[in-house]
Amino acid sequence: MISSIKNIFQVQDFKYRLYNTFWFILIFRVGAFVALPGVDSSSLKPYKDGILGMLDTFLGNAFSNASIFGLGIIPYISASIAVQLLTIIFPKFQRIQMEGFSGRKKLNRLTKFLTLIIATFQSVPYVYSLINKGVVFVNPIYFAISSIFFLVSGTLFCVWLGDRITDKGIGNGSSILITIGIVSSIPNAIYSEYLSVGKSHGFLIMGLEFLVLYFLIMFIIAFTQATRRIPIIFANQFDKSVSFTGAQKYISFKLNNTGIMPVIFAQTLMFIPSFILASFANKSDIVLSMSKWFMDVTSWQYSFIFSILIILFTFFYTAITVNPDTLAADMKRQNSFIPGVSSGKETSKYLDDILSKLTLPSAIILAVIAILPIFAKTLGVSPSFSRFFGGSSVIILVGVMLDIIQQIQNFSILSKYGSIGSKSDIKKIKK
Repeated sequence: MISSIKNIFQVQDFKYRLYNTFWFILIFRVGAFVALPGVDSSSLKPYKDGILGMLDTFLGNAFSNASIFGLGIIPYISASIAVQLLTIIFPKFQRIQMEGFSGRKKLNRLTKFLTLIIATFQSVPYVYSLINKGVVFVNPIYFAISSIFFLVSGTLFCVWLGDRITDKGIGNGSSILITIGIVSSIPNAIYSEYLSVGKSHGFLIMGLEFLVLYFLIMFIIAFTQATRRIPIIFANQFDKSVSFTGAQKYISFKLNNTGIMPVIFAQTLMFIPSFILASFANKSDIVLSMSKWFMDVTSWQYSFIFSILIILFTFFYTAITVNPDTLAADMKRQNSFIPGVSSGKETSKYLDDILSKLTLPSAIILAVIAILPIFAKTLGVSPSFSRFFGGSSVIILVGVMLDIIQQIQNFSILSKYGSIGSKSDIKKIKK
């Protein structure tokens, strides 16, 4: 492992990307503490409970700090969901998606435009809630206009940072920014757990909690890496007397083909009504009832909606990332087939059946892991620390870390192949 790390750092492109990622993350974290003009941020308390506490975790306390990055990259993810739904529903957007690089560029511009609209609408209830809390010491009208401008600009800047990390850094930029927010909340979560459990029950209980968390992370890693391999035989297209060659390859389908995206999408949709409900100063019976469904993460209503969204998005994201018809057509062009299955429609149907059998348990497992914090909190774990017993936080954290490790391994392979053509190797070959 040490040798692999040394080899990676010898790759100039990797070092360049690592430095870029560090500086982009530093800018993002500094922005989380720059408060909106006219807000007394010292009088604001961090959100610990409910969906707003989860949102604050994703944004690295930028939400509770009333910072210029108070909305973070959440509106961009909401816009991405909307655009992907458009590509499924409307044939016009499907054709744009099939245009290759130019099509992706058009959809990306549309996503940015929708981000601008969504960020504007989400900033209004957020600013209104700050005014209701009495933490604004300037004219409310001027504060509202300027704050909406700063919040929307902050979101667009976060989107720009995410794009720069994706292009010039390591990992997916949007996922990295969310992960950094989660990681930054871990020290406070551990300290909160120490105050609520460690002092009264001792470190033995905390040690058991960390042990359970460790096994849960190992389970999530095993779950995300589990695969189903389907054998493929390549027919001999040169010698018609031979039905197939001896060489056999495989198509590999993961148990979880969608990664962390269904959880991110479902959690983002749950944030939208919470923005609106949080803006109400007077909690009427209707608002309190709706809060049980969208804001109280310990209620069965919230768990039910969240689980259904995760299951639906798992099937949705599998449908747009893995297309059995495309796989069957590619196999036919390559003159290959699955033993015992006819080419064309039969192969597509066979692959679709396997995907369905893999997607259903995958969706259920993701949904169960996502609502585990509710049971952790019921057992006495502090609200801020219970989010890491499953839930969106640990699923996203593990998924992003695995993606980064995969990218680092790719750089390691490139470093080995890159050294083959070096001058020292050529001299050795000549000798």
